[in-house]
Amino acid sequence: MTIFPPLFPASLRWSAWTGAEAGLEHLDLGRSADGIIASAVVFGVDGPVRFGLRYRLVIDDLWRVRDARLETTAGQRLHLESDGKGRWRLDGHAAPGLDDCIDIDIEATPFTNTLPIRRLDLADGQTELIRLAYIRVPSLSVAPGRQRYTAMKAGTRYRFESLDHDFSANLPVDQQGLVRDYPSLFRRLA
Repeated sequence: MTIFPPLFPASLRWSAWTGAEAGLEHLDLGRSADGIIASAVVFGVDGPVRFGLRYRLVIDDLWRVRDARLETTAGQRLHLESDGKGRWRLDGHAAPGLDDCIDIDIEATPFTNTLPIRRLDLADGQTELIRLAYIRVPSLSVAPGRQRYTAMKAGTRYRFESLDHDFSANLPVDQQGLVRDYPSLFRRLA
């Protein structure tokens, strides 16, 4: 079991792997009476489409997303609410297609990979298959997905595998379990 120290408040920035002209994110982490608050602004490119995204996540102390609000600069909006046990509401309506999803993965940010890393708290060599709500950007479409996380060295490096997209990456994390770099996609800025 990895014991990650408290991390509030914190501000982090990532650029796209190829540089800030291809994407940039600023994330603020804090705490409120509702739980852990992650608020971010992302500027990115999806093929020929440039987009702007703002998201705000309310996360409980077990690192389960309880409320997710996303909005693009083009006006698309998405609101997900969870009971923390795998039951979701999408824009105010029951979302049974997301049953048993605990985590979310917003494709435009490396931060959401931190959620299962912190929540699962895997020991060295331990692996876990998860079901999650995968959010495409800039469309803000959401669908269930399957991923696997393996602690290569708990508290330092994790293997991420998307079982739906045949993609994997080794993710280094800092002493608080926050993703540093996501090889080929994102780099943490100083």
